[in-house]
Amino acid sequence: MLAPILLGLISASPLSAQTPAAATAPDLTGTWQGTLHVGQDLRTVLKVSKADGGGYKADFYSIDQAPQPFPVTKITLDGSAVKYSISAFDLKYEGKLSADGKTIEGTSTQAANSLPLVFTRATPETEWSIPKPPPPVPPMAADTNPNFEVATIKPSKPGAQGKGFTFRGGHFMTFNTDLNDLIAFAYGLHPKQIIDAPAWFATDLFDIEAKPDAEGRPSMKQMSVMAQKLLEDRFQLKFHHDKRELSVYVISVASGGPKMTKTASAPTDTPAFFFRALGDLTVRNQNMTDFATWMQNGVMDRPVVDQTGLTDRYDFQLKWTPDESQFAAFRGVGAVVPPPTDSATAPPLLYTAITEQLGLKMGPAKVPVGVIVIDHAEKPSAN
Repeated sequence: MLAPILLGLISASPLSAQTPAAATAPDLTGTWQGTLHVGQDLRTVLKVSKADGGGYKADFYSIDQAPQPFPVTKITLDGSAVKYSISAFDLKYEGKLSADGKTIEGTSTQAANSLPLVFTRATPETEWSIPKPPPPVPPMAADTNPNFEVATIKPSKPGAQGKGFTFRGGHFMTFNTDLNDLIAFAYGLHPKQIIDAPAWFATDLFDIEAKPDAEGRPSMKQMSVMAQKLLEDRFQLKFHHDKRELSVYVISVASGGPKMTKTASAPTDTPAFFFRALGDLTVRNQNMTDFATWMQNGVMDRPVVDQTGLTDRYDFQLKWTPDESQFAAFRGVGAVVPPPTDSATAPPLLYTAITEQLGLKMGPAKVPVGVIVIDHAEKPSAN
């Protein structure tokens, strides 16, 4: 957009006549960087270029969290107003470009949390170095029966937020996990399928870092096997199998068929199941049995049984408004389920969202399911 040009009277003398120069239109192209203060300093980099057909496109980096870029869903400049969004993170930014085109002052909002974020246009001399992503770890051989060569188990820090499992840099890691979480992960169970467990299974939280004794990135099955061995060795876990009739949720295909996208990832690529906020779920490279298992482990108040008959792996997002029966596993580590809202923009409840967004159904049932009955367990020694 051209800035307005003010025309005045020009002297009749040709020597004094001057033509006003057009002001330069504001431009976002280039590298912008700023620091987000969220209890720790997170350096943010925005690399903006011209998009085909006009407008802008951009890549977003949080270089203190991960070296890889994330594509910006949409970025605009309207006058001095700068806006961008990244739908994968439910992240939005609104700011104002300075008159000299060197800074953008604004606010970054993710889910319901807003923080100030000021970007400065970088030069080759001031530009931050972006770490190179580590080379991909090749899959562990399928016939490998791995153990954890080294495993460190420590009590979680009091007041630490969140909960999770990950495999990073050749190491298996958990944070803020109790023994119910670990058994559920290792054996694909809901805590209600763990019978006769002592009270500390649900209250004592642990951080674990363990290194496999074999090269390569383990599959989910191999990580489960290693977790089972860890529980037997470090927690002295002993149990026996049984079957009980329990209240469960059953997932099936809705009329009209599934609406999910089959993944382009390879079977050996790492799957993902993570929340940007409660009720805002991203799934990558998972089949329906995986999805049911992770839903029962992290979200639902009873086991989840897959009866879809689907065998493909999918990528999808699922957004819903949680209720008080959900996310009990996260209540002790900072999660708060928001109260119900009458807002017209609020996502639907889970059962409606699963049908509308995924083409599936979820409903209650009572069926016989496998359980484990705890015979013995010990708290691990500190290390």
